[in-house]
Amino acid sequence: MPSDLTQPSHAARSCDVLVIGGGPAGATAATLLAEQGHRVTLLERAHHPRFHVGESLLPANLPLFDRLGVRAAVEAIGMPKWGAEFISPWHDHSQSFEFAEAWDKSMPHAYQVRRSQFDEILIRNAGRKGADVIEGCRVRNVEFLPHDAGAMVRAEHDDGRTETWHCRFLIDASGRDTFLGNQLKAKHRNPKHNSSSLYAHFKGAQRHAGRKEGHITIFWFAHGWFWFIPLADGATSVGVVTWPYYMKTRTKPVREFFLDLIPLCPALAQRLQGAELVTGVEATGNFSYTCDRTHGANWLLLGDAYAFIDPVFSSGVMLAMQSAFAGAAAVDTCLREPAQAAQALRAFDRAIKHGPKEFSWFIYRVTSPTMRDMFMAPRNVFRVKEALLSVLAGDIFGTTPIWRSVFAFKVIYYLSALSNLKSTLMAWQQRKVNVRYVEDTQEIGCR
Repeated sequence: MPSDLTQPSHAARSCDVLVIGGGPAGATAATLLAEQGHRVTLLERAHHPRFHVGESLLPANLPLFDRLGVRAAVEAIGMPKWGAEFISPWHDHSQSFEFAEAWDKSMPHAYQVRRSQFDEILIRNAGRKGADVIEGCRVRNVEFLPHDAGAMVRAEHDDGRTETWHCRFLIDASGRDTFLGNQLKAKHRNPKHNSSSLYAHFKGAQRHAGRKEGHITIFWFAHGWFWFIPLADGATSVGVVTWPYYMKTRTKPVREFFLDLIPLCPALAQRLQGAELVTGVEATGNFSYTCDRTHGANWLLLGDAYAFIDPVFSSGVMLAMQSAFAGAAAVDTCLREPAQAAQALRAFDRAIKHGPKEFSWFIYRVTSPTMRDMFMAPRNVFRVKEALLSVLAGDIFGTTPIWRSVFAFKVIYYLSALSNLKSTLMAWQQRKVNVRYVEDTQEIGCR
């Protein structure tokens, strides 16, 4: 017998597309589909503005802002980000890169943004473009109707009221909550990577002068890496990404554990000398996961609801928004031209997998001695530096002809690794230890 939820009734509200989650992926998809004339409902469990980490954008975000009509609003809250700096305790110098040196010179910068402001810009834009945006409403259950007739979605408001929607198509943009991934048992930890994170905002951190003030800085240290992201209002986002086994050694509250990690990275400690911690310390365990499917006949996953690897290259927001553009195109085809639905969903599947695939090769190796050496002493033979910077800028979805040079970079990496075989094997063995699964860090908590 079908459940009551799967029996469409007069009490159920209806829409063409229901979007779970109002972050960058969900808000972008809702905006695009509402602009195309579809009846869109977006359900967001929180109320904007709300705190979120992931403040560093990529140059490839900017054309997407133009297409959404929000570029001026983002510029108004953003700290110009012209490049990135890498600092290694195993090298006697720092290394800066500028996006203007990438293959495509037309995207020379991005922005650092406070996510509470940035995400609110996107979700309010969705509402202005015609989406029905409902905040403080958490999806509790989804049941798909037979014969691909859509889905019934039950959600609970902050005041305890429950409502049900019948939608023709369902988009899961729930981020790391991975609502459908969990319900369908499609979510799996990534066996090739594993990391945990602690992060907070500081006031009074030491910044570079001039054009480099907005650079993101990546600090390697013995147990992973730190980020340092200057924001326009004077705050600085600082976070550590470390191995879960090391996080499990914590014997004190998260705040004290985080502050004790900073002196292990002297270059960062110097930048934070005299700085004041102005937020609580947030924690996330077991970063890396993927879902074993991207879509079904009348649903799809966007952004972090599909996969997340590691934030080292600040790709999260860009990949989320790119997936939303691809997803909105697929959903529009499914609703208007059902005969083309299978083809559209296959194209979406290729698009959403492309970004994580290209970034993951670098992410899996970014803490290896060979990769550190290549980052700290870049060369542009076969235009590999330009190609690498294009990847770091997020320019991987268009027609920029970087791929032969990316392949050359990988060949140089493997040859360099072989030339230092003993060091490479030791690093490979250590990485196996580092990324091993540690069950107790699934939810670290913020105590």
